[in-house]
Amino acid sequence: MPLMSPREVLKLKLDSIPFPQLKELALMLGISKGRKTEIIKEVLQGGVNEKIVDRFIKQKYEERMQNRKKLISDDELKKELLKVKTFSWGVVQGQLDQKIQTEYVRKIVRYDELLNRIKARLHDDITNYVVCTWFNHWTTVLIEEHISMHERVIPTIKNIKGIDIFFDGQPFDLKVTYLPRDYDPQKAIKKPLELAVWMYENQGAQRFGSDNRLFVVLLDRDNPERSWELKRNFDLVFQRIDEFFNKEIVSEKDEILFTFRKRIYTAITKMLIIAKETDREL
Repeated sequence: MPLMSPREVLKLKLDSIPFPQLKELALMLGISKGRKTEIIKEVLQGGVNEKIVDRFIKQKYEERMQNRKKLISDDELKKELLKVKTFSWGVVQGQLDQKIQTEYVRKIVRYDELLNRIKARLHDDITNYVVCTWFNHWTTVLIEEHISMHERVIPTIKNIKGIDIFFDGQPFDLKVTYLPRDYDPQKAIKKPLELAVWMYENQGAQRFGSDNRLFVVLLDRDNPERSWELKRNFDLVFQRIDEFFNKEIVSEKDEILFTFRKRIYTAITKMLIIAKETDREL
C-alpha cells in the first residue's frame, strides 16, 4: 500500500482500540456517542490531537504488558529461554499433521508397530517442534514488547490484519524472523530491499499479504544455523532495535514493487538485519 495520510492512520489507530477502551477514550475526550463507528467519526471530525490517542494506546499496551509480567517477569523468561540447548524442528512447520497421516496413520497397519514407531521417532519430532515453536513465540514476545515501547512506535492493542505497529506515521506488520535458508548473507546486508522483495514474493499462498512490513531479521554470519541463539541475545538485539528506530524515517524511498502469482503489488517496507560474526558485532 502507498503512504497513508495522517487522517487514515489515525482512523486505523482508533480501530485498533477494543470497544470498551475506546468508550473510555471517548469519555476522556467528552464524546457522548455510543457506537464504535460514531465515536471514531466524532474523533476524526473533532480535530483531536493525535498525541492524546497515542498516549492512551501506549498506556493500555503497557497495562497489558504488566499483566503478562505477572505470569513471568522479563528476567525469569529470559532465563527460561536460555535452557533451550538445541533448535531442530524435526518436522517442517505447519506440516505436522501431514507427517502423522502419511508416515504413521496411513502407512502402518499393526497396532504394536504403530506405538513403537511413535515412541521411537514421533515423540522426539513433536517435542522438538513444540520447543522450537515455544522458543520462537516467547523471544518474539519480548522483542515485540521492546519495539512497542519505543517512543517513536505506537502498538496496536487489538489485532488488526496486517498491522502490529505504527512507526513514523505509517502502519506496519512486524515480522521477526531469520534469514531464509540459501539466501546469500552478504547480498542481504548490502541490498536489504531486495531481500524484502524476495520475502514478499516467496511467502506462502495461504498467508499472503501485501501490507506494509517491518522485518527484523536475525543472522549469525559465520554459523547461520545458529541464528536462533542470536534471537535471545537481548542486549545486542535491543541495542540494534533502539538504534534503528532512533534514526530511521519512512518515506517513498521505502516503497517496493513485488510480483505474486503474476500480479504486481506495492508495499512500504523497512528492513533491520541484526547480524553477528563470531564475537564481533556488525
